[in-house]
Amino acid sequence: MKKHLSLLLSLGLLAACTAVGPNYHKPAVETPGAFKEAPPAGWKTAQPRDAVLRGKWWEMFGDPQLNALEEQVSVSNQTLAQAAAQFRGARAAVAAARAGLFPTVTAGAQVTRSHGGSSRGSASTSGNSSSSGGDTTIYQVPIDFTWEIDLWGRVRRQIEANVAAAQASAADVESLRLSLQAELAVDWFQLHGLDEQKQLLDSTVADYEKALQITVNRHNQGVASGADVAESQTQLETARAQAIDLGVARAEFEHAIAILTGKAPADVTIAQGPVRSAPPAVPVALPSELLERRPDIAAAERRVAAANADIGVATAAYFPALSLNASGGFASTTLGSLFSLPNRFWSLGPQLLATVFDGGRRRAAVAQAEANYDATVAAYRESVLDAFQAVEDNLAALRILADEATQQRAATEAAERSLALTRNRYNAGIATYLEVITAQNAAYVNERNAVDLRVRQMIASVNLIRALGGGWQAGELPAGGAVASR
Repeated sequence: MKKHLSLLLSLGLLAACTAVGPNYHKPAVETPGAFKEAPPAGWKTAQPRDAVLRGKWWEMFGDPQLNALEEQVSVSNQTLAQAAAQFRGARAAVAAARAGLFPTVTAGAQVTRSHGGSSRGSASTSGNSSSSGGDTTIYQVPIDFTWEIDLWGRVRRQIEANVAAAQASAADVESLRLSLQAELAVDWFQLHGLDEQKQLLDSTVADYEKALQITVNRHNQGVASGADVAESQTQLETARAQAIDLGVARAEFEHAIAILTGKAPADVTIAQGPVRSAPPAVPVALPSELLERRPDIAAAERRVAAANADIGVATAAYFPALSLNASGGFASTTLGSLFSLPNRFWSLGPQLLATVFDGGRRRAAVAQAEANYDATVAAYRESVLDAFQAVEDNLAALRILADEATQQRAATEAAERSLALTRNRYNAGIATYLEVITAQNAAYVNERNAVDLRVRQMIASVNLIRALGGGWQAGELPAGGAVASR
């Protein structure tokens, strides 16, 4: 027994320091020193570890109603609940893999009754009450012990792979949370952009009604023609139809916001109102910092680590498996004396099992694992490039939209001055009503474009925050020990 224990101790120490397969190193990626697109005027570049963009990023927009809705995403959104359940499943997979480090012990009880023929004329003088003639009853209480020693690190590599996969799942949860929160904010600003367009159309309809009344009066006085009245009526009814049509898109955005907060559309009603806030100055980190702030990049990197560990799992199949098997218990033909010392039995012995020939299956498994690793590395590097592009796109959008908004304000003011002058000329009988309609349409189009620009600026701000990771930090990813703990 001492020899067996010494052997087991030696094998355990050997297994603790042996793990085949490559050790993991984080893949290198090229990062530019700065973003190509400069932030809009008045913005700043965040310093490394800047704490401005953290946690509840939507509070930067200063809208209490938006804040309340965003809080409900983490609590009630069902898509996020699915992702959280998948993370719990990934943690359970880690526990299942860790179980391979420990022995398996089974215990049971069984009764076996058998019949064997007896020779003619033989005396049946047995005093065994549990056997009669050729019938025999055997009672057994076996206990089996099986332990496959992780000599080459196959189990430990599997644990490593499952831990990395669970960490990737945790990062997926945070990436989805950020995506849903950003989607809600985008829907919110689009909805209130429609409200602002509705207010603009209502004001335009009121102006058109006044213009129609003036035109009717002029027609009654013989100054304006019936065509002028018809054109004014057409313009008014068209504006009314456009105002009604906005209700379809607004209802869809309101329903989408309800689903994002985990509620039925009938339970959510959002009051009408314009976009109340201006685009906030979002602190823009350096490109190298972006790798630590995006949960989707962290998820991609963790999948690389899992794929690397899978290579070790596949490589371990080349080496023999060593297991220790033991069994013991009690067996007797009488139930009353089952647990007596003479009825005990036991066996103990190691087993070494190696695959001699498999037709290239192990070689193919290793090649497949290596190919999967290369694919995850490429996916990781692609996610980094996508993150850089998203930041650059939204920085460019905000900078260009800011310039466009300045020009649009000038265009709107010019269109309003033109409309006022044209109306005065029409009232004086100098201009035709067609000129008035043209000026009114130009004023409305420019005012609508100004509203669209404000909404697009808000959406670009939300998308930039999302591209920067929403304040998430790689340090928030659960550590391997936390993932593996019960």
